[in-house]
Amino acid sequence: MEHRLSNRIYVGLMYSIVILFAVFCAIPFLLVLSSSFTSEESILQHGYNLFPREFDLSAYRVLWLDAERLMNGYKISIIVTVVGTVASLAITAMLAYPLSLKRFRLRKALNVYTLITILINGGIVPWYIVCVKYLHLQDNLLALIVPYLCMAWNVFLLRSFFQTIPEEISESAKIDGAGEFRIFLSIIVPLAKPALATIGLFIALMYWNDWWLGLTLLNKVELQPLQLLLRTIQSNVQFISTSAQGAEIIRATGGRLPSEGIKMAICVLTIGPIVFLYPFIQRYFIKGLTIGAVKG
Repeated sequence: MEHRLSNRIYVGLMYSIVILFAVFCAIPFLLVLSSSFTSEESILQHGYNLFPREFDLSAYRVLWLDAERLMNGYKISIIVTVVGTVASLAITAMLAYPLSLKRFRLRKALNVYTLITILINGGIVPWYIVCVKYLHLQDNLLALIVPYLCMAWNVFLLRSFFQTIPEEISESAKIDGAGEFRIFLSIIVPLAKPALATIGLFIALMYWNDWWLGLTLLNKVELQPLQLLLRTIQSNVQFISTSAQGAEIIRATGGRLPSEGIKMAICVLTIGPIVFLYPFIQRYFIKGLTIGAVKG
């Protein structure tokens, strides 16, 4: 009885710690969400609160003034994120798998070559010349996808996971007549689902949050992703709220520009869709945490 009681106390304590940690993680998001629905005067007077003191939709009204471009930005970001994540994950996995094989002759050379891309950076100007002049990545959707197709850090992470899979599995498949590509697709990929889901999330977040490629490689407004569009809106709002001409415009219209509320509304609009990815890949994270514990 004492053992059961102590076990229940331990389990209850662990659940309490996890719940408390989850609450602390949720507080910043609740502050952002609440502030996006709070009037500018209330934020300036009372600061940020978990619940709006004065409910106001002015920030979202300002963003909705250009709803057509906003929806187009969502469409571009979704297309780039989906296509880029699938393509980048496939390329990363196909590079990481041979790097994990001891029987691969060029393994050491490719490992060094991949590592060099982390240690040495060519700089922005050479990168821009290669992208625009030689790869013709300008004013098209490929400009938002191709530069991030293969990241060396993700390759090494996935390579480390592939190395935990016994090579005897692939060797037995080769005895049965399977080729390397068949082994990779039919055996390695199913076993690596937890790692692929984790790396896929990292890649999706990178594509979704990126605005740098659009700023440097795009001139067409209709191709701007959501992040770049919202960054432009925030810059314009900041300019209007700090310049003398902007102050005259605000006084002439008889209102106050909800600059703080717009910042929070932009955060809500950008992080909202990507949050829905977590429930779909949560089970893979749990499996990835426990997969090493059951190995002898």
